[in-house]
Amino acid sequence: MSQYEILDQRFKALINGSAKLEQLWTGGRWTEGPVYVPAARHIVWSDIPNDRILRYDEVTGAAGVFEAPVGYHNGHTLDFQGRIIACEHGRRRVSRLDHDGRWRPLAEHFDGKRLNSPNDVVVKSDGSIWFTDPTYGIDSDYEGFAAPSEINASNVYRFDPDDGAVTLVALDRVKPNGLAFSPNESVLYVSDTGGSHVPGLPPTITAYPVNPDGRSIGEGRVFATCEVGVFDGFRVDRHGNIFASSGDSVRVYAPDGTLIGRILVPEVISNLCFGGPKRNRLYITATTSLYAIYVNSGPAEPANRLG
Repeated sequence: MSQYEILDQRFKALINGSAKLEQLWTGGRWTEGPVYVPAARHIVWSDIPNDRILRYDEVTGAAGVFEAPVGYHNGHTLDFQGRIIACEHGRRRVSRLDHDGRWRPLAEHFDGKRLNSPNDVVVKSDGSIWFTDPTYGIDSDYEGFAAPSEINASNVYRFDPDDGAVTLVALDRVKPNGLAFSPNESVLYVSDTGGSHVPGLPPTITAYPVNPDGRSIGEGRVFATCEVGVFDGFRVDRHGNIFASSGDSVRVYAPDGTLIGRILVPEVISNLCFGGPKRNRLYITATTSLYAIYVNSGPAEPANRLG
């Protein structure tokens, strides 16, 4: 069975026909938030309902628990010092794993109110941290702790590490989920999984122009709509293509919004990231498992921000 569905000739340049999808680990309940740590040559990812983060060593092939309990982590990325930035459902915050091995809180409140349950995160070239904040971690006790929302909205925020300020970036999403910047950071992409709360709402990725100040965005436009499942996490490659999760495959979109191909995966996909020494190995978290496949591409992010 082919690993790929080619829908546009542009997709051929991004794949290696002899590369096969590998299942590297299985045994989770809902795996999420993969991040590649170059200095350690490993992938760290979340198993949210089991309240643990796991680690895969790409040198030895060994996989196991990295930390548990950990606060119901979801998305991860790296900052410019190679530290892991995490979205925590349980403690309703964005935190950072410092070089001394301690998790330190960064963003916990907006306008004096507790965040809902930060979901996914990206670091911009100016060092600011942008994250989504839907309610999935407080909707029930399965992926966090059931609680009412203090903000009564699900938004996208920007955290400034220099002064600790949390500012509102986007308030027009129902349940903002994954997010990423275009290679030149002129566009912020945000997925919306609000159909979980608003029946019939289509799952989309919205493209927002980043304003000249680099701190705010303009009016968004629908970039893509998912026909199978939802867009959860996604990554942008160095050419501006979007590698997006969905219900049946990694869907790859050209910068103009055309669906150019699919990488077929046998489980519902939650998220993905680029890794490996050449940054050409696509790691995929999908329901119970961690998968990987080699591609002819790599991350838009600099080498020290590969989450």
